[in-house]
Amino acid sequence: MAATTSASSVSTYNENGVSNPPQYPLQVAKRLEKFKTTIFTQMSMLAVKHGAINLGQGFPNFDGPEFVKEAAIKAIKEGKNQYARGYGVPDLNTAVAARFKKDSGLVVDPEKEVTVTSGCTEAIAATILGLINPGDEVILFAPFYDSYEATLSMAGAKIKSITLRPPDFSIPINELKNAVSKNTRAVLMNTPHNPTGKMFTREEMDILASLCIENDVLVFSDEVYDKLAFEADHISMASLPGMYERTVTMNSLGKTFSLTGWKIGQQLQQLFRAPDSYYEELKKDYEAKKAILVEGLKTVGFVVYPSSGTYFVIADHTPFGLNNDVAFCEYLIQEVGVVAIPTSVFYLNPEDGKNLVRFTFCKDEETLREAVKRMKQKLKVLV
Repeated sequence: MAATTSASSVSTYNENGVSNPPQYPLQVAKRLEKFKTTIFTQMSMLAVKHGAINLGQGFPNFDGPEFVKEAAIKAIKEGKNQYARGYGVPDLNTAVAARFKKDSGLVVDPEKEVTVTSGCTEAIAATILGLINPGDEVILFAPFYDSYEATLSMAGAKIKSITLRPPDFSIPINELKNAVSKNTRAVLMNTPHNPTGKMFTREEMDILASLCIENDVLVFSDEVYDKLAFEADHISMASLPGMYERTVTMNSLGKTFSLTGWKIGQQLQQLFRAPDSYYEELKKDYEAKKAILVEGLKTVGFVVYPSSGTYFVIADHTPFGLNNDVAFCEYLIQEVGVVAIPTSVFYLNPEDGKNLVRFTFCKDEETLREAVKRMKQKLKVLV
């Protein structure tokens, strides 16, 4: 076999002299080499291939409220279709500040302390890239939303993780105290927590806050599921004494209004003025969906861990005899017709999550019942 090389590609020829497709050298930056196609894409592709019910990725299979869609249509028809101010149009920033005051009691300056981004993932990236220098130490709580590690790697951060473990996924306080030091630049937290559904307790947050104040540490607080808090009131980290000036609070409209595909909403200040009854009905609806999934999973034979917020639940798959979470999820899709997400991808050490899988209940009740039915029919607990 002969080969010719150039600066940009390698061409090979088989024994018949026919050129094979060129092979290009790896061009991804070294800091991102470990990050492949996301697990959500992989599982969703398998779901389509096998006709499986997708209880993996956290997007609703039902539409958002009419008043939101009508507001968007109205804005488009009124000609609000050109460049907006980079950090948000004034009315929207004011509405964000008003909602934050109503929820947390904090008064923020809409012109100096509010920035509008295209979804919370952009807010996370902007915060990390804007405040973290190469070599800065950032603490995560594992398991964590997968974009955290990728974005921190882009910033050249030194990542340290503290693992939250079942059954209650509480913060190991002694480990936290040993981890936070003068070398720590920031702690990136998420409450209510994806993927576990845990809500940080006031005691946990007070201890974290005191450590951050003592060591002059920033907190990046991802609170996108704040309106999906079922068993306790959501606490915003910025509202704790001494934390306002060192906390960046990040939030989103997509989860709250079931419109996860909308990443630009600079004209939709009406959303922040939604009546309290909307949020009450939202929680009531999700509590009913959660009950269907949780009780169904327990009946099937999963060990299901408590979820106080978000629209996710974590379950132990080991009663069914598969070696790890990825193998179980592949089996679940191919043989049962239901999608879950393996949680090992949410840890710095994948071994910490190999026994756990994540399900979502942000689906209509008929879909949830059908998924449970399939699992009851085809999953068998090993005795």
